[in-house]
Formats: sequence, C-alpha cells, structure tokens
Amino acid sequence: MIRFGYKASAEQFPPPRLLEYGVLAEKLGFDSVFVSDHLQPWRHDDGHAPAALPWLGALAAKTERILIGTSVLTPTFRYHPALVAQAFATLGLIAPGRVILGVGSGESMNEVPLGLEWPDGKERFARLKEAVQLIQKLWTEDRVTFEGQFYRTDRATIYDKPEQPVPIYIGASGPAATRLAGRIADGFITTSGKGRELYTDTLLPAVREGAEKAGRKVDELDLMIEVKVSFDDDIDRALNDTHYWGALALTPDEKTGVEDPIEMQRRADALPVERTATRFICSSDPDEHALRVTEYLDMGFKHLVFHAPGPDQERFLTTYAERILPRLRERAAS
Repeated sequence: MIRFGYKASAEQFPPPRLLEYGVLAEKLGFDSVFVSDHLQPWRHDDGHAPAALPWLGALAAKTERILIGTSVLTPTFRYHPALVAQAFATLGLIAPGRVILGVGSGESMNEVPLGLEWPDGKERFARLKEAVQLIQKLWTEDRVTFEGQFYRTDRATIYDKPEQPVPIYIGASGPAATRLAGRIADGFITTSGKGRELYTDTLLPAVREGAEKAGRKVDELDLMIEVKVSFDDDIDRALNDTHYWGALALTPDEKTGVEDPIEMQRRADALPVERTATRFICSSDPDEHALRVTEYLDMGFKHLVFHAPGPDQERFLTTYAERILPRLRERAAS
C-alpha cells in the first residue's frame, strides 16, 4: 500500500495551530501525520518545541482515520524506554491501529542542555537497539526484569496496552541503524534530498539485508521517507520559503556539536537561498513536481510524508491535496 502523509512542523508552529493543521490533513485526504519530538528547535527566533506525547494525544482525540506518530522520538536519554512504552501503549488504546512509534538515536541539541553527556555514535546506536528491545518486551510480556548494558527494569508491567503492539519505525541515515530497522522494526524512516545513490546503493539495500538476516521479507516493512517539498505557482516564493529551514542544508561538520538554537540559527541564516533550497523539491509546475516526487516511489519507498517549509500551511495542505496528491496517486497506481 502506498501512503502519503503530512509532516507537522513542530519546530515552526505553536501547538494549537499545529493541531489544526493535523486535523485539516485528515479532512483533505492525507493518510498520516507525523511530528518530531524536540526539546529545542532548530532556531531560537520564532521557534517552537511542543512535547510530542501530549500533542499526539490531542490529535488522536480530534481525528478518526489518519495514522499518527513520531518522526522521530529518542527513547534513550530524556525518556526511559519504559516510559515510552507506557505512553505509546496508552496512545494505542486511544486510537487503535492508528499509532506509530518512530524512534532514532537523537540530536545533541535535545539532550546536552539537560546536562546529559552526549556519547559517540556507536554508543547511541547500542542504546537505541537496547531501548527498542526493552519496549517490545514490555508490550508483549508482564513482570519484565531486564538487565541490559544501559537500561534495567525489575518486574515491570505495562498494565494498559493494546492487543496488538504499536508498530515501531526506526529512523536512520546510515547503514548500521538501517540494517537494525530491517531486523527488528516494523518500518524504516529517512529523509529526502541527500542524493539518489544514498537511498538506492546504501540505505534500501541495508534494510533488505537486515530483514533477510532476520528471516523476514522487506515487503513486510513500511519504507517511509520525509520528502521536503516547496510547491507554489510563484517559483521565487517556493525557493524563499526554504530559508526558515536553512539548518537542514548545513553539513554535518557545520552543525555537529551545536546545541544552542541561537548559534544554529546564526549558521543557518548565513546560507543563501540557493543552498537552503537544495534540500527541497522546489517547483511551480505540478506535473514536474509530481514527477520528481515519484522518483522516491520508484526507488521503493511506500510511505511519503511531505514537509513544506512555508508559513501558510493551510494553503500548502489545500494546494497539495488538490493539485499534487491526485497526480501522485495516479502515478502510484500505474
């Protein structure tokens, strides 16, 4: 099944308005709404960082059909994995069959300000793997005593949980975590705009490899990608809208170790629009836009979640639902 979703930009809009956009996405026919979980946003001025867990509860109560979830939450530092297991079990009971837990190894800007030590990538990966395994045990067993390298429980039980565990998707941009998604998760999450070869030669083969090692088929997993899009009849507006999200265009070297939103904003705002636009599919032609988006379907992704950078999200949702989604569904069907 091919799905098209909406990325609710928690870093850009206050929680009540963001909730309105999520509800509107369902009314307009989108299949899912995903939200990130940041303690601090990418920029200080006009930035936002609502807590994902209560926001998802409100969205669950205000919608009936749409899939909802995190893209992504870090279950290893700010949250003990058991707390994540409890929270998403509750969400799974409130909105049966509609909740997805998307997890990742995290960003230092969300953890270091709390006085936490930020370990290297190897440890973050090990923590993520152990956290997912503990969450899965808590959803399927009672009186869980767990002795891991990083986390421990003593006869812990999640008393209120849905009959079917909430699907877990692992977000990754490298092969190790991507193979982990293939081995133990229900889905894989990554982001667009990084070069076709990364997806076709590295990430998607790694998902397949992980699945095969676990005796699974890759078709059993939901392969999801956040597609960054800026569509407008005015191409200059489409390009300029990307400036707010300039941090996405910073290289790893330019943003590694930056935990202060003020400094991240300063570095992002120094980038020209020509560079910030490189992370987005910017277009004023609906056919050309749909064709470029379809490239991700051709690669093998099944769940495209659209992140638009502009300030008028109602306009984006309405325009995309009317002019782009029908084209994408037609291409997906063929």
